[in-house]
Amino acid sequence: MRILIAGGGQSATLIASRLIREGNEITIVEKDAARCAHLDETLDAKVVRGSAASIRTLLKAGLDTVQMLIAVTNSDEINVLACVIAKTFANVKVKVARVRSHEFADWRRVADENELGIDLIIHPESDVMERILRVVNVPGVSDIIDFADGEVKLFGMNVEHDSWFAGKTLEELDAAGPPANSLVALIFRGQQVIIPHGAQVVLPGDHVYVCATKQNLDAVLEFMGVARRGKLKRVFIVGGKQIGISLAQELERQGVQVKLIEKDAGRCELIAGLVKKTIVVKGDGTDQATLEEENIEGVDAFLALTQHDEDNIIASLLARRLGVGKVVALINRLSYLSMVQRLGVNTSVSMRLSTVDAVLQFVRKGGVLSVTTFREEEAEAIELIASEGSRYVGKKLRDIALPRGAIVGAIARTGGEVIVPRGNVAIEPGDRVIFFALESVVPELESAFLDNKKRRQLLA
Repeated sequence: MRILIAGGGQSATLIASRLIREGNEITIVEKDAARCAHLDETLDAKVVRGSAASIRTLLKAGLDTVQMLIAVTNSDEINVLACVIAKTFANVKVKVARVRSHEFADWRRVADENELGIDLIIHPESDVMERILRVVNVPGVSDIIDFADGEVKLFGMNVEHDSWFAGKTLEELDAAGPPANSLVALIFRGQQVIIPHGAQVVLPGDHVYVCATKQNLDAVLEFMGVARRGKLKRVFIVGGKQIGISLAQELERQGVQVKLIEKDAGRCELIAGLVKKTIVVKGDGTDQATLEEENIEGVDAFLALTQHDEDNIIASLLARRLGVGKVVALINRLSYLSMVQRLGVNTSVSMRLSTVDAVLQFVRKGGVLSVTTFREEEAEAIELIASEGSRYVGKKLRDIALPRGAIVGAIARTGGEVIVPRGNVAIEPGDRVIFFALESVVPELESAFLDNKKRRQLLA
């Protein structure tokens, strides 16, 4: 597919590198000369210098020859305008815009009501906020990810030296009598990603992801030694940007006592006018004396959400040392993600990965419903609809030659049944199938789920 990306920042680079690896032809429009030179050196893409708000520049970049436009500049207005230009001057088939404003819901309504032709408006802050809210009261869990409209859950956790299952194989874990419909789907061990099998040993220091149904999630958490906390009472937030404010407002609605720490005095004044009960403190969240003065002892959760990864890591580690059980850090440098986990930070979230996941869902062929990327894009959870003509349909899992490095984690039937399958289960047409796979085998999985008619259309 020929794709034009408007904007050459870090998110655009991440999206482009991923799409290039998957065989797409990429052109990037970026106005900064130094950034253009960097993109030229690091990516196998055509780079055009100029503004994404310029009709002439976009046409020069081949707007009238692409199938998709992805607008991820630093300006919401330019992203929306680029999509309007793509519809008006080139009738580009698929148009995606990232919007960072807190008014993103209004942007979506304007786009729909005025037929701007924007197929997807991405708001990474809201996606990351939802991810944080799902795990903020579960100290031992890094993520809880929803599939099949929330009927399938995937949670991640560190394997500690005193975890009862450390040193056991998955077969031994299964023999211990776990709740039905549960499965260890992924294991991260240092820089290694493992799609596990029965003889695989779970080691201290591993980070494992476990698949469960919505109905048995609490039972599976208990089996793995994870206890949910009761109702949240007190939460500290460090960082007064949009995501910090939005989380403070949502936690207020839930009756949580929130204290938000922000360095900038002007920003503090602005935030104080937006929140109702949150206590806004001018201070440095990476300073131990500040945290102790603000009575961090006994806090249920600590959310480090500044714009600087290093500050978020330092603040999170400090909070852990001061006894906070649940710590969340906003991290956008993907190379930091595995390190942060090993350092003991419960949960790390990335707006860039959230943006990439949303884009990949649109770019991917076939009935792709959701995409979730793990760490440095090493593995994916991908949710697909089983087409009538798919070569996997009608066969039992034990008879399907899945690519090495892929596993079926769950199946949601059209009638509402949700199962974490074993080898005697067959995939039926219309099933929502959740795979866990190494990034390198995802294209093969997608191809297998296309029926023959769709394959011919893609090859035409």
